[in-house]
Amino acid sequence: MSNIVKRQDTKDGRRCNPWRAPMGNFNGIVFILQCPGKIIPIIFTGIEHNIKISSFAQINSKMKFIVSSSSLLKQLQHIAGVINANTVLPILEDFLFEIEKNKLSVIATDLETVMRIQLDIEAKDNGKVCIPAKILMDTLKNLPDQPLTFNIDKNSGIEITSDSGKYKVQGESADNFPKEPAADDTSSFKMIASSLVTAINKTLFATSNDDLRPAMTGVFFELDKKGLQFVATDAHRLVRYKRKDVSCPKNDSFIVPRKPLNLLKAAIPSNEEEITINYNNNHLFIKHGSTQMSCRLIDARFPDYKVVIPSDNPYRLTVNRSDFQNALRRVSVFSNKSTNQVALNITGSELQLAAQDVDFNFEGNERMKCQYNGEDLMIAFNARFLVEMLSATDSSEVNMELSTSTKAGILKPVDQEENEELLMLVMPLMLNQ
Repeated sequence: MSNIVKRQDTKDGRRCNPWRAPMGNFNGIVFILQCPGKIIPIIFTGIEHNIKISSFAQINSKMKFIVSSSSLLKQLQHIAGVINANTVLPILEDFLFEIEKNKLSVIATDLETVMRIQLDIEAKDNGKVCIPAKILMDTLKNLPDQPLTFNIDKNSGIEITSDSGKYKVQGESADNFPKEPAADDTSSFKMIASSLVTAINKTLFATSNDDLRPAMTGVFFELDKKGLQFVATDAHRLVRYKRKDVSCPKNDSFIVPRKPLNLLKAAIPSNEEEITINYNNNHLFIKHGSTQMSCRLIDARFPDYKVVIPSDNPYRLTVNRSDFQNALRRVSVFSNKSTNQVALNITGSELQLAAQDVDFNFEGNERMKCQYNGEDLMIAFNARFLVEMLSATDSSEVNMELSTSTKAGILKPVDQEENEELLMLVMPLMLNQ
């Protein structure tokens, strides 16, 4: 029989192509019908064999693992915010998947912030691959809870198999993914997870959006042996939150950017577990459970905030927090949209709130009861600032310490926890004539 055979039809009419299989000195022909999972004849010259096609189909498989779709989505949602929508480097639009000993680690970075999560999977192989983040997240959001099988070939091609479908996407080599910063020469301190989340919530809103003043775009961490202070300011308002139940090994300070703190408060649960925080001259490192984060610190000098906090505001106004906040929201509807100015006229036990927009002939006024110790005073503030500051406290009543219409006002909650101290400062606006 000649060792060159023409294309032949199978019994059910499908065609199979001849494939030359050199076996030592023997020249033969193998007919392979590409129909995965079925038994078909493979014919050498003068010999007939039966073999399963699927054994050939997995030759190019590099890595395979099985993971719960809902578990993967939940973890990825914690770190997806790291990835910027418009990035210069395409690799930064990917998640890095690392598999080792039935553990999957997923990393996201924007070169400034790195977040890593870890979850259990079923895997026989170890390896790494970069997977486009957006298409993976969109896929997982539209799948019901079920096990997913990921097959990654040697060219970083990714096939995701669900109960009812298969989805293919082209990944990238993990060698191109940026390296995580090394935690060298670090100092550390510990605090309760819920305390850290509370500190972020009470200060982050007061940070600045002005990139020309980078020191104000983050939260200032001020450490000493008596406690830890979190300070944020945008030059119009300032928030200082103290924790007295945190012991730091030495006096130190650093500025953490707004973005990683926003991501961190969403990623870690507000519970009583202890968190270890490490830092060096350039980076902050935080680990809680299966979540890790590192970020570059802001290399700038934080302003001397202590000199702007008045120590001699003699007048004290006490109001119900919720009533005051709601009144500010209603009256500010009629204020000038560029200043949000609301004037507070305090006389005796009555507080009057007034706002106007002369361009549109808008005007709003309200009165409410208060407790006041001091001379009659009229002072104006940005209503939006006051509303945000009032939202940062849980106390049912708040104190405002005032002096004159041109000096900063200090806002403090009447009721505070034993180990915390919150102080908020807001600069007044020039009163409309």
